[in-house]
Amino acid sequence: MIVWIKKTAPIALGLLLVFLTYRLTSPENRSAMMASMQQVNLFWLLVSVALGVVSHISRAIRWNYLLAPMGYRPSIMANALIIMMAYLTNLGIPRSGELLRATTLKTYQGVPFQKGFGTIVTERIIDLLMLFVVILGATVLQTEVLLDTLAEKNISLTQTGGVLAALIVGGYFGLRWIQRTQIKPLVMLREKVSGLLEGSSTVFHMKNKAAFWGHTALIWGCYVAMFWVVKFALPDTQELAIGPILVAFVAGAFAMTATNGGIGLYPIAVQQSLMLFGVSAASGLAFGWVMWLTQTLLVVVIGAASFILIPFVGKSNSELVVKP
Repeated sequence: MIVWIKKTAPIALGLLLVFLTYRLTSPENRSAMMASMQQVNLFWLLVSVALGVVSHISRAIRWNYLLAPMGYRPSIMANALIIMMAYLTNLGIPRSGELLRATTLKTYQGVPFQKGFGTIVTERIIDLLMLFVVILGATVLQTEVLLDTLAEKNISLTQTGGVLAALIVGGYFGLRWIQRTQIKPLVMLREKVSGLLEGSSTVFHMKNKAAFWGHTALIWGCYVAMFWVVKFALPDTQELAIGPILVAFVAGAFAMTATNGGIGLYPIAVQQSLMLFGVSAASGLAFGWVMWLTQTLLVVVIGAASFILIPFVGKSNSELVVKP
């Protein structure tokens, strides 16, 4: 029952938010939003989709830089298909895509599950760091607006930063203790995750660090750019500066983790962020829905095709694996 609730609750929450958004939006705003969406410039949506594809290919290439120190070099095509399969799976079951990536990589490219999963954990850590960089950029560019908003909601920036710092420091020393302790259950746990730790540590041993970080910058540059260009697709958002765009991007990124693929919550988060900078509720919601629908459709189409293609691409390229 608990597992079932964990799987269905995010989807139910997303659908509830869609329903509430519809019910709480006035007929006038709904009409204005639909009018705005009907004026969408499809060229800029195609540019956004193209940037999304580039980011996925770059992520597939970057993955091999993490696998190479362990002696594995899977096919780039197989990597890309596996990544898109994982994105599609995450739309149905939160965080299931990471397990699918490691399992499929083992099945078709011969990389042990724990080692493959370790590299995926490393990717998530790197992505989190890059998100912090974007948050920092948004904060610097829109400090006054953000501080005023936090003050209105009685949120202390100092206390929030202190709690995060304490969690990070505590987590670091906790992991160090687990690595050294001789308590039997923790020793068994440590042995079971040894492959995971090996996969996670490859970022420190890779030969092509410059290429790895270059692809990381490209991936996140594409993420921001594909969000940025959508502003040109709608008439009421074309004059937005980079600062408000970054704030809305960060809000959307956090919304993606709360519900499956951000369903229901993503458009609301983007709308509320853009409203801080004078964008109307209807135009902000239209921007959020256009952005979400465009990228979700990309994941659904390519992800579904990947499930069909991976048995052929994966098996035909299995000889590219270099055993350690």
